[in-house]
Amino acid sequence: MPIRRLSESIVNRIAAGEVVERPASAVKELVENALDAGARRIDVTVRDGGQSLITVADDGHGIPRDELALALERHATSKLPDDDLWSIATLGFRGEALPSVASVSRLTLASRPRGAAEGWKIAVEGGRLGGVEPAALSEGTRVEVRDLFFATPARLKFLKSPRTELDHAVDWVHRLAMAHPHVAFTLGDGARTPVRLSAALSRLDRLAQILGRDFAENALTIDAERDGVRLTGHASLPTLNRPTSREQYLFVNGRAVRDKQLLGAVRAAYMDFLAVDRHPVLALFLEVPPAAVDVNVHPAKTEVRFRDSGSVRGLIVGALKHALAAAGHRAATTVAGQTLASFRTGGYGGYAAPASLPRGMTEAAAAYQAPLMQAAPSLPPAAPEPSVETDVQPLGAARCQLHGTYIVAQTSDGLVIVDQHAAHERLVYERMKASLANGGIKRQGLLLPEVIELGETGAARLVERQAELAELGLVLEAFGQGAVVVREVPALLGQTNVSGLVRDLADELQELDQALSLKDRLADVCGTLACHGSVRAGRRLAPSEMDALLRQMEVTPHAGQCNHGRPTYVELKLADIERLFGRR
Repeated sequence: MPIRRLSESIVNRIAAGEVVERPASAVKELVENALDAGARRIDVTVRDGGQSLITVADDGHGIPRDELALALERHATSKLPDDDLWSIATLGFRGEALPSVASVSRLTLASRPRGAAEGWKIAVEGGRLGGVEPAALSEGTRVEVRDLFFATPARLKFLKSPRTELDHAVDWVHRLAMAHPHVAFTLGDGARTPVRLSAALSRLDRLAQILGRDFAENALTIDAERDGVRLTGHASLPTLNRPTSREQYLFVNGRAVRDKQLLGAVRAAYMDFLAVDRHPVLALFLEVPPAAVDVNVHPAKTEVRFRDSGSVRGLIVGALKHALAAAGHRAATTVAGQTLASFRTGGYGGYAAPASLPRGMTEAAAAYQAPLMQAAPSLPPAAPEPSVETDVQPLGAARCQLHGTYIVAQTSDGLVIVDQHAAHERLVYERMKASLANGGIKRQGLLLPEVIELGETGAARLVERQAELAELGLVLEAFGQGAVVVREVPALLGQTNVSGLVRDLADELQELDQALSLKDRLADVCGTLACHGSVRAGRRLAPSEMDALLRQMEVTPHAGQCNHGRPTYVELKLADIERLFGRR
């Protein structure tokens, strides 16, 4: 076959395949155009998931009559006045969005510039332009897209259900709205309006509109700068987390991006606080000098490349860790709300104890709510009131221990329930990190070295890392075939099940990346060590021990959650407790 030029319509459809992957892609491109036009209000309509109709109307500066046809030509744009791809100050710049959408749909572009007496419109069907005609509309621009992909019917086979496609469009509008809190947005399908955002006073207000008030109440403020790159935004406390990373929003110079490297930096920052299958909620905004970032990587403009990616990653990790450290022992307010919700079974006064509480508490609650069939027995002597000194502490004064697992403390305006094992695990873990940073973890020699049979593979894994394990306070060596002998353990662990600890570490090492040092995987290894050195569930504690644990939690960073992101304590205010019993 001879080489020949492709027709203009085929070229446009090929380009559209990169720019317009699905209806949500068209929504994204058209909304970005509206934002670049200085719009303060953008209204989007999506019907049948965007397949039959998409409209985007804005109140931006508009397009003059004599530029309407030019706006629909490929690579025609007003956004590169100096043809400088390293000084891009707009969301769009390639001049591909409108012609790409128009080449695979029936599109009508209508606009009335600010101050103009009348508006004009032009229609395109499958890439064929019509004439410019008068149009009745207010100042701004309205783009109407009908029968998307009618010119490329094969693409229709890859679309999901209308509901799924609408969800993708909602997601993109939310992302763009986060980066532009001063702009009002609506998105509807004719029957309902899933997006209705008024102009917000601040970025956190806009994030609250989208992510909910729970996020706003439990968000840490991020503000850091390094080498001319600034990072701002908000990130959730570890105890407010999700099973996927879907609610992690990243922006570069106001542009929503999906970047694996940036998501990896977030994962590294939260490594000490969340299990591998849990993810924080956050919205982070990077402001990078245009010459230090390349946004012209892909026509969809959702990928970027940094000149110094290592510095950007370090900025994200450092800023998030600093904010988490400043949070101290604070836990998310949603923990108390979830606890109260678990009591309710419906109806006034109809409550049940949460499934997560000990069975004895469930039975006690049920007995309390049962009709009184006989005179109440005499009450036991009241326990002494907590001292003023401990009662006013953030976590209060220990009053009792339930089932050898939960500490109940009284505060000045409520009560706190502490999971003693989870709390002490965090304390031991933080002490191990501090010791390692200050020159090494102190060791304690075993009076009788312990020989542990592991099998050849498990023993080999431990022996390969024995020098690094020694830095963490665990001294062992090979002992015959498939066994190791342990001679010293971290002093912080006290009396511990050495055999169980070593077996767990062998399993842990199997999951770790062998290319990384154990210091790089501190959260994984120290977490296992800390778990074995913590106060176990079922151990009875004296009142002084319980109070000491509470005081240590108050001065230890991140004590509000264990190493897996679960809360270490639940706080209930007196008003919450009174509501449980119908007093409010």
